[in-house]
Amino acid sequence: MSVSQTYSLLSDRINALAESQTLAMTKKARELSSQGIKVINLSIGEPDFQTPQHIKEAAKKAIDEGNSWYTPVPGTLELRQAIAEKLRRENNLDWKAENIVVSTGAKQSLANVILSLVNPGDEVIIFSPYWVSYSEIVKLAEGTSVILEGSFENGFKATAEQLEKAITPRTKVVMYSSPCNPTGAMFSKEELTAIAEVVARHENIFVLADEIYEYIRFKEDFFSIGSIPSIKDRVITVNGYSKGFAMTGWRVGYIAAAKWIADACDKIQGQVTSGTSSISQKAALVAYQDMAPTRAMAEAYLRRRDLVVKLVSEIPGVKTYVPDGAFYLFPDISAYLGKTDGTTTIHTAEDLCMWLLNNAHVSVVTGEAFGDPNCIRISFAASDENLKEAVRRMKEAFAKLY
Repeated sequence: MSVSQTYSLLSDRINALAESQTLAMTKKARELSSQGIKVINLSIGEPDFQTPQHIKEAAKKAIDEGNSWYTPVPGTLELRQAIAEKLRRENNLDWKAENIVVSTGAKQSLANVILSLVNPGDEVIIFSPYWVSYSEIVKLAEGTSVILEGSFENGFKATAEQLEKAITPRTKVVMYSSPCNPTGAMFSKEELTAIAEVVARHENIFVLADEIYEYIRFKEDFFSIGSIPSIKDRVITVNGYSKGFAMTGWRVGYIAAAKWIADACDKIQGQVTSGTSSISQKAALVAYQDMAPTRAMAEAYLRRRDLVVKLVSEIPGVKTYVPDGAFYLFPDISAYLGKTDGTTTIHTAEDLCMWLLNNAHVSVVTGEAFGDPNCIRISFAASDENLKEAVRRMKEAFAKLY
């Protein structure tokens, strides 16, 4: 069969989905690396640290004790209780174990919620820039993404005033991350309170708050919108263990929500994956018992942030800012669009990313995948040495464009 024939046999649902640009760039970087080329990969959103030892030891113990059985679909009771206690202690969210659903990563948690709430034609307002999978998950649910752009001048953060203007009778969900992937922006208590006031006036609108980067932040005043009483029952908080505990491969994420929403997510998950790995859940259970490794990782990311911001700001024409959290810089590179090295003309940010990969052997991701075609995403989840060398190569490459 030809490619076109096989394409036509696939469902419209899968044909409508875009490939993840972050995974696509990582794949291309690996292809070059396999050819013996020293590529510095700053495209992937993954901690470069090992999972803390106390978590690994808990997993080994779980294996030795024979924890190899199916787990309850929404997660083990002991883990859900531990998550509920964490949310009460740190986020002022008063949920019980019955309000928690543990999934195979926060991505599945997000998909469960959208598939539970969104009907064909419903609108999901997504604060932009946004994580690449948000709009694709909405597409899977046959909903419509309404992109609300935060300005560079406002730290890429959309405002309550913008939200009010974007709401229509079809609006069902408002979706955002804080700290944000890809910008590292973090919404303040005042900003989220203003957003909550807008949502409170529209009783059939829900908020999907992605807090997966909660522990990778560079200031103390983290605030969960779900703690605001007026909209508490309409906020679904998503979090997990991948980023703050360097557990990307363990695949443990969760939601906290009103019981009827949690029950809906349980129902979907029961037909798709069932319960999360028994060993991973035992490991996650002890994660909060020793936060020192997580704090040490956050301190390292802060040092790297300052390093990358300083180095990138020295590249002529590139506009930078200072992220509040996560491990990304999202600089504006629009000054280089339309320029050429005499052989290749850079029309888009994607062109620039491919050009940097082939010429500087540095892998970054186009901002278009995150909702902003004037930017690129640089991950600083890498060693200081690699970051210095990567930005040096990029600066040298940018100098060839005119």
